Amino acid sequence: MTESMDREAPLMTEDRPVTAFGPDFPFAYDDWITSPAGLGTIPEDRLGTEVAIIGAGTAGIVAGHELMKLGVRPVLYESGRFGGRLRSETFEGTDGVIAELGGMRFPVSSRAFYHYVDLVGLESRPFPNPLTEAAGSTVIDLEGITEFARGAHELPPLYREVADAYHAALEEFADFTELQRAVRDRDARRLKELWNPIAEGWDERTFYDFVVSSKAFSGLSFRHREVFGQVGFGTGGWDSDFPNSMLEILRVNLLELDDNQRYIVGGVESLLHRLWRQPAACRHWPDHTSLASLNGGATLGRATRIERDGSGGLTVVDQWGNARTYAAVLVTCQSHLLTTSVSVEESLFDQQLWMALDRTRYMQAAKSFVMVDRPFWNEIDPETGRPLLSMTLTDRITRGTYFFDNGPDRPAVICLSYSWMTDALKVLPLGPERRVELALAALDRIYPGVDIRSHIRGNPITVSWEADENFLGAFKGALPGHYRYNQRMYGHFVQRQLPEQERGIFLAGDGVSWTPAWVEGAVQTSLNAVWGIIAHLGGASSPDNPGPGDVWDELQPVTLPDFRSEPR
Repeated sequence: MTESMDREAPLMTEDRPVTAFGPDFPFAYDDWITSPAGLGTIPEDRLGTEVAIIGAGTAGIVAGHELMKLGVRPVLYESGRFGGRLRSETFEGTDGVIAELGGMRFPVSSRAFYHYVDLVGLESRPFPNPLTEAAGSTVIDLEGITEFARGAHELPPLYREVADAYHAALEEFADFTELQRAVRDRDARRLKELWNPIAEGWDERTFYDFVVSSKAFSGLSFRHREVFGQVGFGTGGWDSDFPNSMLEILRVNLLELDDNQRYIVGGVESLLHRLWRQPAACRHWPDHTSLASLNGGATLGRATRIERDGSGGLTVVDQWGNARTYAAVLVTCQSHLLTTSVSVEESLFDQQLWMALDRTRYMQAAKSFVMVDRPFWNEIDPETGRPLLSMTLTDRITRGTYFFDNGPDRPAVICLSYSWMTDALKVLPLGPERRVELALAALDRIYPGVDIRSHIRGNPITVSWEADENFLGAFKGALPGHYRYNQRMYGHFVQRQLPEQERGIFLAGDGVSWTPAWVEGAVQTSLNAVWGIIAHLGGASSPDNPGPGDVWDELQPVTLPDFRSEPR
């Protein structure tokens, strides 16, 4: 049993922070990776075994680092740019002035992720989200009406009413306070008692259904629901998630993934570069061994084919036709690439798992950044007494505009627009300059007379993740009815019941996790795969530090029935 399951006297709830503990599989990954007992051992005769890792993003680099420490030789393949969706793009001619094109804000509840941030010595600071102290001030522009606030208390009552209604809905349908208490206490039994019925009841219902069917919102106007969709209660709009399964939103709220967020100073991509070069105390390998040194200083190129060879190993073929056979393969790329970019022998996965991989639905996202000469937005307008510009939420094409102050002696950065789904598709065929012009035109209407253009330096940096052949979308957004698909992908690392033909190939990444779009999901699923590879090579976790597969039978996600026991 894990410590969280047999603790007799938990600390008082208010003394424990919310962490990304469960709720579907309540396993303490942060405790597992920090235990002095280590993650496990493999037999002497398997030391030095080569394992292929497809993708040098978060999941691939974290898994590679941990496998290296166990005495395995991880061989990394990367089809495009090192770092995956942790992509920090440097503005030309600058010393580390960056645009975060992928993940840019990281909740403090992501304890396993921050373990690696601390390991490589990176600094984090509060992210300038709306209505936070880090933002300084916030402007909400909706249907042409502009509201200015330095905190939620300065917003009109409508926004408080929306916030109160949503909190009431969470209590009504999810017993939210009690559910979050179980997360804080890391009380796995209680958490599963509360969560499992919610999973069954809400898997096939949308976020919008949750909102409109609640007692709290049913007594409010359509205007309240519209505000909630466009700008939330002043903290950010939710409408792009309205069609998604409500379970996905509940996890975000429950684990505080949308709260207390920080950014990584110097760019989050540096985490993976540092971990790639980070020496570690390893079994089998000499002192000062790193992932980089085991890979000759560079990854291999694109993996184009994965197949079973005649001896039972797994052969990976790269873009140049080079074939190498491995004892195991970890696939961390987005699932659609397994049918569009990589030719995978069909018998390696069960057909139900193929269904899950193919039906994964990815959301679109677009960002547009410009570099400016200084953080001029902090200058006070003498007529209004307010900053020239504020963190901005709007129903216009920009949707969210964020400001990054790099200090008085360095250029600053503006994320002119961060948008999802339909709003992201509006700019998909457009080049960077046209995207910037559209964003500036929208901001001109919100801040008439403020000349942003005169401050812009260099070239803009933009991204549309759905246009990148190595991603085909930004992150997973589960639709109603997708719980079973997620369960198949997430639980695949426990392979003791699989036929021999399907063993040895593993999946990881935030899209495999229960919390897509959050880096903690990539870290946790990579650690699941590490446990799976240890077991596949004949090794095991320490009895003093059982791994996720050791407690799987006890804590695994609930299996939903094929038939409803009673009509809705």
